[in-house]
Amino acid sequence: MKAVVFEEFGDVSVLTYREAETPSPGAGEVLVKVSRVGVNRLDLMARGGQVGKIPLPHISGSEVAGVVAAVGPGVSRTVGERVAVAPYLFCGQCEYCVRGDETTCMHSDILGLRSMGGYAEYVVVPERNLVPIPEGVSDSAAAAVTLSTITAWHMLVDRAPVKPGDVVLVWAAGSGVGSAAVQIAQIHGAEVIATAGSDEKVNRAMAEYGAKWGINYQTEDVVERVRAITGKRGVDVVFEHLGQDTMAVSLKVLARGGRVVTCGTLTGPRADVDLWSLFAKELALVGAYGGTRQNLESVLKMVAEGRLKPVIDREYDLRDAGAAQERMADRAQFGKILLVP
Repeated sequence: MKAVVFEEFGDVSVLTYREAETPSPGAGEVLVKVSRVGVNRLDLMARGGQVGKIPLPHISGSEVAGVVAAVGPGVSRTVGERVAVAPYLFCGQCEYCVRGDETTCMHSDILGLRSMGGYAEYVVVPERNLVPIPEGVSDSAAAAVTLSTITAWHMLVDRAPVKPGDVVLVWAAGSGVGSAAVQIAQIHGAEVIATAGSDEKVNRAMAEYGAKWGINYQTEDVVERVRAITGKRGVDVVFEHLGQDTMAVSLKVLARGGRVVTCGTLTGPRADVDLWSLFAKELALVGAYGGTRQNLESVLKMVAEGRLKPVIDREYDLRDAGAAQERMADRAQFGKILLVP
């Protein structure tokens, strides 16, 4: 099969489009013929050697949609079935999995992190991670919502539930996870303040995806703009995934009883926390890691019903994975970047 492989850590020059051995599914596993695979910032971090021990040579790619090509022993899936892959791999046996908390599995992995991923014509995945793609949902749409969107769903529905009437601040609304969050918050009755690093992205978040207000965090004072928008009250929820550079602001713009929910450390893993404000205003700082199969089922159902629109920036041929990753590194995209084997 054709695949994009790196044999050492480094910049995009280490990515090679070449022949690789087609994997075979074992017991409980399925071989998926990849139709679309999303580009995620995790791929860039893995290529750069920033996420721990990764086997080399390696194939990245966590966000896969395709069809079942072959099955291993004990599998009930049908060859030819269209499927999306829930990318957070879990053991199904530890105490957290048993109680349904797949994202906190003691033996967790992400497809394409330590395991081989979907930057290839074929990928092997556990059967339990497959979710059927509903009628009327394209492969591109399914791939676009498998990781970033289910993470946003887990954050705003499971971990820091958004309520009707809430005001939600979304950082980096032009990213895959941010553009999903703008929509998910509104689906659950909230009003959204979208931030982005350019006027173009701010305007798109409002005009195309329904954010009520927008802030260019490169040119505007986010704290002052939030105070003006909310009449000095603050917001109920901050959707945080940038980390070190924005956490202090995220906590500062919260209303009393507000909550920050975070899933990322793009700008760094350390942040100062004003503990006095945290307890005096009864704030909550909530972590969220990924999403579950059930989250993916819910998201795909919303897509099929037309209530959630996958935000796709552009598609590249698989051989052009380096260019796709450079576009993400430059933060030039709005929504998801996809690769087509």
